[in-house]
Amino acid sequence: MQIKDVGYEVTAVKPEQYPDRSWPEIALVGRSNVGKSSLINTLVNRKNLAKVGNTPGKTRVINFFRVNQDFFLVDLPGYGYAKVSKAEKAAWSDMIETYLNTREQLKAIIMLVDIRHAPTEDDRMMLDWLKFQGKPFLIVATKSDKISRNQMNQRLQEIRRNLALDSDSPIIPFSAESKQGRDAIWHWVEEQLGGGLPA
Repeated sequence: MQIKDVGYEVTAVKPEQYPDRSWPEIALVGRSNVGKSSLINTLVNRKNLAKVGNTPGKTRVINFFRVNQDFFLVDLPGYGYAKVSKAEKAAWSDMIETYLNTREQLKAIIMLVDIRHAPTEDDRMMLDWLKFQGKPFLIVATKSDKISRNQMNQRLQEIRRNLALDSDSPIIPFSAESKQGRDAIWHWVEEQLGGGLPA
């Protein structure tokens, strides 16, 4: 995809704050510190569009980023961060679920997992929800530059087995450092938006 225009649109915590546009949306979900902001920045060739935090659990809002005046990339709060209160976890969960369950513009979801670690129970719960909803989803295994090429296939197979993914469900290894997987992710996004972009 050729990126002609990209920018931050709005931050939201409840539906009335979502953008008042009919543009299709691609949402990103994943554990805290899995690399959602880095993925967004790499996809759109901007270093600091999405803020990359060193502190897990920092993103506690939903951020909308416009791309080419055509669609939004939507960065949802990371889940599964242990060092927050139960009340805070519940608030994040409600925020994520409300968006995923009610947003008509949502076309597809990119779910990020860390290629170095086995998916967590939170990851499995999220994937079960995605399967139940029936929306298109893509698994992106981040931080692929942190492991050797020899480990790559083994780790991808373990993720597929752990998440009980069928052989038709793609998993794309991704690195913000080397940009591995960037083109493949864009190709998938374009497929999901095909025919759905405004004229």
